[in-house]
Amino acid sequence: MRLPISIFVSVSLFTAETTAALYLSSTYRSAGDRIWQALTLLFTLVPSVLVQLTLTFIHRDLSRDRPLVLLLHILQLGPIVRCLEAFCIYGSVGRMEEPYVSITRKKQIPRRGQSEEVERQVGQAEGKLFTHRAAFARTSVIQAFLGSAPQLTLQLYICVLQRGMSIGRGTLMVISLLSIVYGALRCNILAIKIKYDEYEVDVGPFAYACIFLWRSFEIATRVVVLVLFSSVLQLWVLPVVLINFLVFSLYPWILFWLSHCPFPENIEKTLSRLGTTIVLCLLTFLYAGINMFCWSAVQVKLSDPDLINKSQNWYRMAVYYMLRFVENASLLLLWYIFRTDVYDDICAPLLVLQLLVAYTIGIFFMLVFYQFCHPCRRLFSSSMRQGLWDCSLLLCFMCDSAPSPISTTGKAALQPPSPYSKDPLSDQVSDSDDHMPNDTIHEILNETVCDSPNEVSTDVNGTLATDNPPMPDSFG
Repeated sequence: MRLPISIFVSVSLFTAETTAALYLSSTYRSAGDRIWQALTLLFTLVPSVLVQLTLTFIHRDLSRDRPLVLLLHILQLGPIVRCLEAFCIYGSVGRMEEPYVSITRKKQIPRRGQSEEVERQVGQAEGKLFTHRAAFARTSVIQAFLGSAPQLTLQLYICVLQRGMSIGRGTLMVISLLSIVYGALRCNILAIKIKYDEYEVDVGPFAYACIFLWRSFEIATRVVVLVLFSSVLQLWVLPVVLINFLVFSLYPWILFWLSHCPFPENIEKTLSRLGTTIVLCLLTFLYAGINMFCWSAVQVKLSDPDLINKSQNWYRMAVYYMLRFVENASLLLLWYIFRTDVYDDICAPLLVLQLLVAYTIGIFFMLVFYQFCHPCRRLFSSSMRQGLWDCSLLLCFMCDSAPSPISTTGKAALQPPSPYSKDPLSDQVSDSDDHMPNDTIHEILNETVCDSPNEVSTDVNGTLATDNPPMPDSFG
């Protein structure tokens, strides 16, 4: 059984960021900066409350008689208590006989066209640790993009306005950046294990390094661009932020409305229709917060029973990064035009070039990850390079197929064949073999993924295990 290091890292970042934010807010109060103090506390307390609610919801504490745990959650100490509980469970493994042992069956990543199924026994303690890891994987994402990302943007904005950086503010900014990158990393790993749930996924150190560098360059560049733009055009930054949030918040709902699927009712049996709607709205709000700063590896799909899109759509990712690069370049251009004397001490053209290059480097590490370091790259029906190349060809065909105002003769020969007429954002996937090459761009844009997980859980006597089944490996 693996040591719950991810839980310890999540709690350490949460505790360090909260402590640094409280200390910095006290310095703002001493200096008389009431607005900065209020915003610093806001971006600390709101995600903390959401983290407590998430942990309580996942562990079903409201339906259990645990008043002390609920009190500690009210006091915002829930993550610390959960971390201690997880390590106590890890330390008690093997000391007492467990009431039952369940069996999980996972496929190995195919090598040379063959995939073996591995059967493994999972004890009750390990099942509880799965639940803890699943909870902290989700709370890390919530803390990162609903708390740390706004906090980092705020503190960097204050540094630009005051032309200086204190030790407390610099410490909080570093911790916030690490928290955001770690949350994005956990989001990537969570997406991989959800999409390939029936496979035994082993993420190597090079994959972790590529994801860390990819997310670090992408997020840091995005935050700097937003701060620079807001420092010269304070009022215009609000439409930029609102448009981003509205687009990414409404996009899953629009797809759900177009799919004509019934309203999701299987989130939680105890939730009413209003409660389910609130949970879905919070989910799409978090999805929009992630896409505000970086590409969300977990794609929300409300028409799916798991609320997650398990297909790998290269086209959607390529469109996102192209539009985001154009947006960053446009915001930097506006900053360069309307910059004030605050930036007289720096070389503005060089700063613009550095930021664009840094964002390009982040995209480069993303390509390296999907091409060489992705743990399930053997299951891709096409490589990342080939998929993006075909996406660019599709865009070229779309541009060439537009009618010319002068003459439209001879354009019929340039029109793409019928497979291109289908919406490239379709979530349908190919049912062909994972290792068969695709002959059309349409097949490449709709990657082959696994169906619902095929997991069997029985006790030692061969009967179905129904009491406290362990969480699947997909939760991390």
